[in-house]
Amino acid sequence: MSEPTFAVIALLVLGWAVVSNLLGRFNINGPLVFLVAGYLLANPDWGPLPVNLETPSIHLIAELTLALLLFADASRINVARLRRDVRLPARLLGIGLPLSIVLGSVLAAWLFSDLSWALAGFVGATLAPTDASLSAQVINDKRVPLRLRRLLNVESGLNDGIATPIVVFTLAVAASQLGVAGHSTRAEGHALVDLAVGLAVGVALGWGSAVLMAFGARRHWIVVGGQRLATLATALSSFTLAIAVDGNGFVAAFVAGIAFAAATDEAIVDVEAASELPELLGEVTALAVWFLFGAVLIPAAFEHLDVTLVVYALLSLTVVRVVPVALALVGTGLDRQTVLFVGWFGPRGLASVVFLLLAVEELGETSAVAPALAAITFTVLASVVLHGVSAGPLVSRYAVTEAAMEEPANGPRSRRGAHE
Repeated sequence: MSEPTFAVIALLVLGWAVVSNLLGRFNINGPLVFLVAGYLLANPDWGPLPVNLETPSIHLIAELTLALLLFADASRINVARLRRDVRLPARLLGIGLPLSIVLGSVLAAWLFSDLSWALAGFVGATLAPTDASLSAQVINDKRVPLRLRRLLNVESGLNDGIATPIVVFTLAVAASQLGVAGHSTRAEGHALVDLAVGLAVGVALGWGSAVLMAFGARRHWIVVGGQRLATLATALSSFTLAIAVDGNGFVAAFVAGIAFAAATDEAIVDVEAASELPELLGEVTALAVWFLFGAVLIPAAFEHLDVTLVVYALLSLTVVRVVPVALALVGTGLDRQTVLFVGWFGPRGLASVVFLLLAVEELGETSAVAPALAAITFTVLASVVLHGVSAGPLVSRYAVTEAAMEEPANGPRSRRGAHE
């Protein structure tokens, strides 16, 4: 990334910070603003700012961004409360996620007849994870029952880590089929090992850093702001160390956040305050990633725009998401409106963009791969627009409807699952 491009992104962050609340009233979020800015300012056909997608720093920034946001999201999870109500997240992750991957893969293979099954599987696995940052308006809105907000947060935090081995496996198979030189054959047989290593690294660093911070805080060894730096170092080291020992860095970052929050004595260390720096840095770099997404990936995808791509994107955001969620939540006591609410608010975002960059790095942008890359790009683009615009109105409508159903005049509800 060139110095002028970096400077423009920094200025855009400044401008966004000043007017973010104002634009938020019109349901315009940061990812939408920055991808449009990237498309207009760094478009390879006319943009004055140069961006080279093959630059290694771009891939590193995207991966670190996702790791930081995973850690920050996980550190807010109340493990004690989650333990009492693990049933719903387990259903979405154990039933809904695999069904979404299979359904998305079958749909891709059917609509894009030229795609190999490995590439179709890559598309399905890449678009199955959801993005907590794009759901932030929903997750942070207290009109939405806490149980649902926690459900969406935990799901979005874990599903990209679970999907990562499938993404890596399908990429490795696709690379073999396409005859791509230098691809990693190790990935084809070590997905579970990668998960286990990531889990171990995350627990060790998350728990260990919490113990060390408490030890130092009791003895007044930590300077002002030191807790935030230590927490940032925990987030970064969990990801990078897991990668260094061939583990799943995204799982490590998320598990480290959970372990950190669970092991921290809040009377000594304020978890929420300590996690501000990883979250803030992740939010800033995420805006840069969205700028790059608009600058490079969207223009490339527009070269392949057709009705099939639009159909796949819309079906991916609706049928491929809502049907598995509905099946996963059968028998939970949640009413139909709540199930549809959870099903709709599964936006595709940063994780899908990171996986997309991995595919470009591994496979290139050949004609055989281009339809898969374009399908992912348009689905993410549609998600940013549709989920961003619909978040405010649908949350308001859901809150009003649920409040009306809770009125004593209507009698006691037989299904209270969403509010407990």
